[in-house]
Amino acid sequence: MDFVVISIVLVASMLLLLAIGVWVSLALIGVGIIGLMLIDNGQIGLLFGTTTWGASTNWTLTALPMFIWMGEVLFRTRLASDLFEGLTPWLNRLPGRLLHVNVLSCGIFAAVSGSSAATAATIGRMTLPELKKAGYSDRMAIGTLAGSGTLGLLIPPSIILIVYGVAAEVSISRLFIAGALPGLLLVFLFMGYIVIWALLNKDQVPQESAADLAFSVKLKALKKLLPILGLIGFVLGSIYAGFTTPTEAAALGVFGALLLAFITGTLNLTTFSESLLGAVKSSCMIGLILVGAHFLSLAMGFLGIPRLLAASIGNLDLSAFQLLAALTLLFVILGCFLDGISVVVLTVSVVMPMIEQAGIDLLWFGIFIVLVVEMSQITPPVGFNLFVIQSLTGRNILYVARAALPFFLLIFLALVLIYVFPGIATYLPYSMTQR
Repeated sequence: MDFVVISIVLVASMLLLLAIGVWVSLALIGVGIIGLMLIDNGQIGLLFGTTTWGASTNWTLTALPMFIWMGEVLFRTRLASDLFEGLTPWLNRLPGRLLHVNVLSCGIFAAVSGSSAATAATIGRMTLPELKKAGYSDRMAIGTLAGSGTLGLLIPPSIILIVYGVAAEVSISRLFIAGALPGLLLVFLFMGYIVIWALLNKDQVPQESAADLAFSVKLKALKKLLPILGLIGFVLGSIYAGFTTPTEAAALGVFGALLLAFITGTLNLTTFSESLLGAVKSSCMIGLILVGAHFLSLAMGFLGIPRLLAASIGNLDLSAFQLLAALTLLFVILGCFLDGISVVVLTVSVVMPMIEQAGIDLLWFGIFIVLVVEMSQITPPVGFNLFVIQSLTGRNILYVARAALPFFLLIFLALVLIYVFPGIATYLPYSMTQR
């Protein structure tokens, strides 16, 4: 069957299944089955079984449920409320106030988890209920979380940077260092947008209390921040000091969260069981989507769609700028239907010869591809972060996508900036190497 016809059938099938309310994971699996049937593949059951096993037994995913459970514990005890009560006096003078908590929290947690899904799910559990309770714009609260959750892909330790480093034979440690400044750039862009939005929409931001501005109030609030900041510092420090792996740090994070909840007197059998059940539900939801994404990735690999798209670009004889523009479009389109890791795995080996021939720095290109994949994480119809947040809020997927659109554009702006100023990505790793 013609490549164009197959692509149209798969896109139409995906949109139809999502429109009638089929679970995301089942929709992904269904489209994968349709794709394999179009090429008369008789091993669908075997392929699904092996894919499911591979997707669910990946060791790098073991930290995911633990980090989610840590967020559930913080969310269901007094600690989440303490976080907001402690930050409120310190952020009152900054336009947007507590909306900045999503950005800062995701930036910090991304450095712990290395996973976009874990970042969005964990921070969302803590922040969305508190922002809603405080009277903030629902759309802005969801948008800031959707955009900031993508930081889990860029700020080290990043799972996708590890995958790219292995596929492109680039030093993973240098990739980690290269991701630091672009990650901070995104944080500042997101916070800057919140400031501008808040100044233009003052009626949608709760006004600060004059009493909260007193320095004594800030010092008192700091006591409520110290436990959570200490927990984050402990988890981060254990990883960067080399004492633990991210998975071990996640387990320590859960223990620390339970210990803090016990000390504050908010840990009981009810909160413990509810946090555990909530973590199981969220982890299963994300796990099922990963299984569906891996199966669809496999089906598309059999169909040859990523290879044909990449090969088509290679035959156009483009300049470096034109090549990057075409690859940006390619990765965003693929990211609408595949998870970020699958996009990298399926395309890097094909596009790498073109990148080397064009004289593009492979280290810089690693950061470039992660930024593009970040854009795809909040691109409908299958932006992974969109579905994670939809499960947390119960909102329609298109509502979540519209809320995330400004942050999609901000990530694109960051992409333009690292193209114009490549040193944003390359300065730190090369300067440290020279020393």
